[in-house]
Amino acid sequence: MDLFSRLLLLVAGLMGAAGVAAAAAAAHVGGGENLATASHFLLFDAAAIAGLVAVALQLGRGRAALVIAAGLIALGGLLFSGDLAARALMEVKLLGGSAPFGGTLMILGWLVAAVAALFARKA
Repeated sequence: MDLFSRLLLLVAGLMGAAGVAAAAAAAHVGGGENLATASHFLLFDAAAIAGLVAVALQLGRGRAALVIAAGLIALGGLLFSGDLAARALMEVKLLGGSAPFGGTLMILGWLVAAVAALFARKA
């Protein structure tokens, strides 16, 4: 397994853990809909990243595109969820436009995954 795939799996694990923690905080501490939404996206993205990397490891052609897709979803999910969590817990925004930019990266990642599926071939 290449370094980038291992890094993505590490990020997926951390995002999953953060998603559970954010869900618990939203339920017990507060933070409203923003924190609950952040937790959902962290959990969904963590599973998606792990799944894309697992499929990519089985491929010859299309592997790089799926790993890139997973990277886009990871970065997008961190920006999107991080901005929502910062708003909910600290009442501050990360960087201007982090949530919409992160959302756009996630959409792009899913589109890259869809196109990669058209050209994927088993190793």
